Amino acid sequence: MRIQGVEGRPPGGEQGSYYPVRVSPALVTAVSISSPAARAGLTEGDQILSINGISPLDVIEYHQLTDDEDPVLLLERDGQQREVTIGKQAGEGLGIGIESPVFDRIRTCDNHCEFCFIYQLPKGLRKSLYVKDDDYRLSFLYGNFTTLTRFTELDIERVITEKLSPLYVSIHSTDPHLRAEMLRNPRGATSLSWLTALLDADIEVHGQVVLCPGVNDGPHLEATLESILDRYAKMASVGVVPLGVSKFSTESRMRPHSDEEARQAVSIVEKWQGLFKEALGHSMVYASDEIYLQAGIAIPSVEAYDGYPQAENGIGLVRRFIEEFSGNAVPSGSVHTGFFQSVDGAPAHGYRANRLSDSAVHNAEAQTATKTVILTGAQFAPVLRQCLMRAGFDDVATLVVANNFFGGNTAVSGLMVSEDILAAIGEPEPKTIYVLPDSCLTEGRFLDGVELTDLRVPLVTIEATGSALRSYLEAR
Repeated sequence: MRIQGVEGRPPGGEQGSYYPVRVSPALVTAVSISSPAARAGLTEGDQILSINGISPLDVIEYHQLTDDEDPVLLLERDGQQREVTIGKQAGEGLGIGIESPVFDRIRTCDNHCEFCFIYQLPKGLRKSLYVKDDDYRLSFLYGNFTTLTRFTELDIERVITEKLSPLYVSIHSTDPHLRAEMLRNPRGATSLSWLTALLDADIEVHGQVVLCPGVNDGPHLEATLESILDRYAKMASVGVVPLGVSKFSTESRMRPHSDEEARQAVSIVEKWQGLFKEALGHSMVYASDEIYLQAGIAIPSVEAYDGYPQAENGIGLVRRFIEEFSGNAVPSGSVHTGFFQSVDGAPAHGYRANRLSDSAVHNAEAQTATKTVILTGAQFAPVLRQCLMRAGFDDVATLVVANNFFGGNTAVSGLMVSEDILAAIGEPEPKTIYVLPDSCLTEGRFLDGVELTDLRVPLVTIEATGSALRSYLEAR
């Protein structure tokens, strides 16, 4: 047990209280060869009880405690405890992987948003998909969006003191009553006061509006963007993304956007981009690729995305794919948002877990294939076909995978699952290889839990980028 707030560290408990919190040891899941940890004798399965006498709450504190030279770790292995000094330079990583990003507990979400996609998942998927977090630490580490309804004075103290930046905040509406209604939480009416405090402390914040037709779109979206310009102008960016509705939704007023509503959303966003640019020098607000594709409006230029601040939120990925496939250099944007890229030990987490880093063939028959078919979602298919045609890949076919598993308006490639892929392919054509983007996989598994290797189909998986696909097609 550890008492929150002792030894001068910013605590992470409930507001105004210091109380015991059970902290689990940090479980070592991997040790890099020739790393400082390997030289000190650490092995997979070791449990880190403390670092320099302190039991870290999360991987952020772990990183801080191990950043100096020669940290002293108290380990437990096979029921036995021992102290180990890790010989290393200041700033050098230990070279280990850790099982979980937090060692006390993930702060789960106590909102009951009618638009939440987690409530729309069928039973029987991986347990991790049902975890509904509202933890500012996961926002910092992975770019997860938090509503700030569970944020406290103690949290703001830690964020400011340790400069935990950037953070990602779900806004949805700046109207207090509407926001509380959408979150189904009375704290939704007041929790954006924390956003003001974060911005006043120069914490970089990226926002999100999940656009629900008939609820917070149209004049409500206009009012939200006006309020952001007036009250939250120091925000780094705001993404406007469409409501995702699966066939498992039980919310009567939640429905997909019509094409006309999508066009209206683009019109409002582009109008306010001009106003933000005039006032602040950058566009601030960006509509997601899905909204543009449904509206039938041309995807904006590279310059319109201001360096892709919300690429992980599905904003600008289509433009980036088009440019990369054409061989044009574009800003890379953020591959993993937040602090994930530089934290030694930070584990892959949830849908941000490792994809497949290189092209991989998953059926021996694919080695002799003479025909290539690219699997894709319905929304992206027209863009992909146009890219192939312009580049002269006339021999490459595309196959749309209808998302019957989730149903509703889930038409993006990242939500393709094994049973829908098999249904789309049917009986594989002779001497044909099917190309699958790795965005629908997490550590080799689909969202329905099926292993990629279980599919008896000649498949090749590649990174879901324009440059990766172009390189693969040219190297056939």
